[in-house]
Amino acid sequence: MSINAGEFDKIAREIFAPAYPAIAEQIKDHTRITKGYCLDIGCGGGYLGLALARITQLNVYLLDQLQDMIDIANKNIAREELEHRVEGIVGDVHQIPLPDNSMNLVISRGSLFFWEDQVKAFREIYRVLAPGGMTFIGGGFGSEQILRQIEKKMLQKDPQWSEKRQQRIGKQSIADYQDKLKQAGISTYDIAHSEAGMWIIMHKNTEV
Repeated sequence: MSINAGEFDKIAREIFAPAYPAIAEQIKDHTRITKGYCLDIGCGGGYLGLALARITQLNVYLLDQLQDMIDIANKNIAREELEHRVEGIVGDVHQIPLPDNSMNLVISRGSLFFWEDQVKAFREIYRVLAPGGMTFIGGGFGSEQILRQIEKKMLQKDPQWSEKRQQRIGKQSIADYQDKLKQAGISTYDIAHSEAGMWIIMHKNTEV
């Protein structure tokens, strides 16, 4: 899939901006992980990872397979003056350039749907997850109110946007993700689902 980094970032900044701080608060409240190391996969301009860094003491890696995206993320890191805790790295979810058991938290909003091999990606994520670590991976908007604001603008760009959203994070998608997680050998997880989002929350046992 060809992605124009500038166009993608413009949509993230101008349309999806309200969602990132709301999702960051959800991640913090649900996982209660506020220290250690966090990986934001498919970070784009880094908005979710940066929002989480602002409200925690986490050291955050922003991972994207496109150098253009990481260039944008690095500018945002500098603008936030968070270079001491946030770092952009180029890499692929199917071969994450980080050691085993190194991340206390792995997050991702919106990239799951574009992974070529979700089973392989889930295995890689579980590999880098530290014992006692958790994930918050999927798609969401923070609240139904924010969803409706975003939906109104996105439908002007793509009349099929709502239909695509339902295919990706609707109730019917959960069984498919459960099957992929089973194929990946991951059994310790929950899937949180509401109108405002769907999140896969893996738990890595403290003994590995």
